[in-house]
Amino acid sequence: MKLGIVGLPNVGKSTLFNSLTKAGALAANYPFATIDPNVGVVQVPDERIEKLGELYNTKKVTHAVIDFVDIAGLVKGASKGEGLGNQFLANIREVDAIVHVVRCFEDTNVVHVDGNVSPARDIETINFELIFSDIEILDRRIAKISKQARMDKTLARELELVEAIKAHLEAGKMARTFEVPEDEDSIIWFDSYNLLTAKPTIYAANVAEDDLADDGESNVHVAAVRKMAAEEGSEVFVVSARLEEELSELDDEEKAMFLADLGVESSGLDKLVSASYKLLNLMSFLTAGEDECRAWTIKVGTKAPQAAGKIHTDFERGFIKAEVVNYKNLLELGSLAAAREKGLVGMEGKDYVVQDGDVILFRFNV
Repeated sequence: MKLGIVGLPNVGKSTLFNSLTKAGALAANYPFATIDPNVGVVQVPDERIEKLGELYNTKKVTHAVIDFVDIAGLVKGASKGEGLGNQFLANIREVDAIVHVVRCFEDTNVVHVDGNVSPARDIETINFELIFSDIEILDRRIAKISKQARMDKTLARELELVEAIKAHLEAGKMARTFEVPEDEDSIIWFDSYNLLTAKPTIYAANVAEDDLADDGESNVHVAAVRKMAAEEGSEVFVVSARLEEELSELDDEEKAMFLADLGVESSGLDKLVSASYKLLNLMSFLTAGEDECRAWTIKVGTKAPQAAGKIHTDFERGFIKAEVVNYKNLLELGSLAAAREKGLVGMEGKDYVVQDGDVILFRFNV
C-alpha cells in the first residue's frame, strides 16, 4: 500500500511525514527503510503478530508495511506546471490513496500561505488543481476518440462516459463521487483514466496538542474538514504533527505514558493506519511458525486461494486446503494442536472468505 501525503506549504505535511516514518521505522529485517528522500517504508503497528512471535519464539516477526510518499511542490497553478507541479502530479498518480494534510490550528508564528487559516479554502485549492489536471486528461481522450465515435458504437459509449465525467469535474466535484455505470466496459474505462480526483482520500486535520483529547470536536476548523469529507465519502483523522514529532523520539513505553497523560488513546500513525485500511477496504491475515510470524494485507472479501497467492503464486495455483484458526483462540490455548483438540481449527476450501485475524496454514501441491 502506498499513501501520498499532500498539502499546502506550512500545514505540517513534511513534519507529519518525518515523524510518522521515524515512529514506524523498520527493524533490521528491512534494512532499506528509505527508498528516496521523500519515501519512507513504515511497518503497520499490529500487536497480534508480536504476540504470535512470542508464542512461537519465532526467529523473525514481519509486519505489513505502508509506503509513505511526501509529495512536494504543490502551489496554485500546479496543474499548469507552476512550482514543481508536473512532478507533484506524476508522483500522486502512483499512490493508492491520498493523505491530505489540512491546517486546523492557529499560530501567529507559523505563516499561512494565504494569510489566514481556512480548511475549506485550502482543500478546494488542492482539489481544483487535481480537477484541472483530470480535465486535461479527459480532453485528450475526447480529442482522440470523438471522430471515430461517429462510426463506432463502443467508442460512442465511451465518449458519452468521458463527457459525463468531465461535466462532473467542471461542476467542482471529485471523480470519486461520480456514479460510474455498472456495466463492465464503463468500469474498465473509468479505471484506465487513472484520475487524480478518483483516488481515495484521507484528510489529516492537523490540530494543536490541546485539541486531541476530544478528537477535535471543539475545533471549528476540524468541523469544516469533516463536513467536506462527508460530502465526498472520505475519511478524517485528527492529528497533531508537532506532537507526533515529539512522540517519534520516545520508546513504546514512554509513548504510551505520554498519550495517556494527554487523554489520547492512539498515536497519529495508529489512526492513519486504521483510516487507511477502512478507506481501502483492507485487513490482515497472519501466518505463524518458528521461522517467521507475518502479517499479510488483503482486501476484505478475499477468498483463501487468492490470500495464499499473496505469499506465493504457487500457493494459489496448487491450493488444496487452508487450515484456519482465529489468533485469539490460538493465543488463549497456546498451540495449534490444543486448538485442534478443541475443534477450533477449520479445514477450509476454495470458497472460504478469509477473516481479519485468521492465522492460516496453507496446504498446496504443485
